[in-house]
Amino acid sequence: MFTVMSEAKRKRVFSGIQPTGNIHIGNYLGAIRHWASSQVGFDNIFCIVDLHAITTSQDPRMLRTRIRQAATLLFAAGIDPRLSAVFVQSHVSAHAELAWILNCLIPMGWMQRMTQFKEKSQKQKERVLVGLFDYPALMAADILLYETDLVPVGEDQKQHLELTRDVAQRFNSTYGLTFKLPEPVIPRKGARIMGLDDPTKKMSKSGSRPGHAVYLLDSPEEIRSKIMGATTDSLREIHFDKGRPALHNLLVIYELFTGLRRAEIEARFKGKGYIDLKRDLAEVIIEGLRPVQQRYRELTMDAAYIDSLLVGGVSKVRPIAEKTLLIVKEKIGLR
Repeated sequence: MFTVMSEAKRKRVFSGIQPTGNIHIGNYLGAIRHWASSQVGFDNIFCIVDLHAITTSQDPRMLRTRIRQAATLLFAAGIDPRLSAVFVQSHVSAHAELAWILNCLIPMGWMQRMTQFKEKSQKQKERVLVGLFDYPALMAADILLYETDLVPVGEDQKQHLELTRDVAQRFNSTYGLTFKLPEPVIPRKGARIMGLDDPTKKMSKSGSRPGHAVYLLDSPEEIRSKIMGATTDSLREIHFDKGRPALHNLLVIYELFTGLRRAEIEARFKGKGYIDLKRDLAEVIIEGLRPVQQRYRELTMDAAYIDSLLVGGVSKVRPIAEKTLLIVKEKIGLR
């Protein structure tokens, strides 16, 4: 996903994950696993974006639980607090403060072009919240606070990153060079793991149907049940074909968990049926998630330790964020 740089040239990577719903294998394969594997070569900042989470209604107790769960899963999946900073967004007030300043530079027309807001607002009509409309401004603040070089994003977030670059350029043009322009990084494989129940829709943490996604904390029995119930098609031959989205999705998941080449996978299932593929895939996922689940159970035994890691993350990033915010305030006349 990334090209490793020398120590002197390490680039800064900023990534965020929402503490809503349950983290699933799409999040893991498309993002978290890449984050863990790229730590040595990059200066990584990973943020639990709880302010983004409240753009939709949240139960307070559940939100607190999921913030901790998301952080614990990141550490369980291999994010090393000695190499990377992991923190909770709302614990650094500069995020909200810079978002307001950027709001005063972003034209309404830019926001109205955001595809995600258009899609969600069509469903919610007049009940849609201002925070959801303003989501890209906060995302821009998240990224620009840290002189970010690279932002791993899925295709669905690429437009928001383009807005981040646009507002950074607008600020730089108006007040002088201040913000670095971040570049998107889109994984070559795994960026769009699709729903098991509907291969036309990206796997989602908020999927309502029980067979939609495999979650990182699912039991072996739950994983087997979900994979065996996954949508397929009426054809027989098992091979990679984007024109057969349900099968292609299962094969991509198999590919990413095993690391096998596509030709090897196709040879393995030559002359076999979907039941064989699904049985093997379920076991591959179970084994792939086993170390993550075991480490998660160990970490949850000491809540104070997780809290200490998050405090440590804040101590690493807050000085960077506050320095950027101070520069911005001075340039626009607030200091």
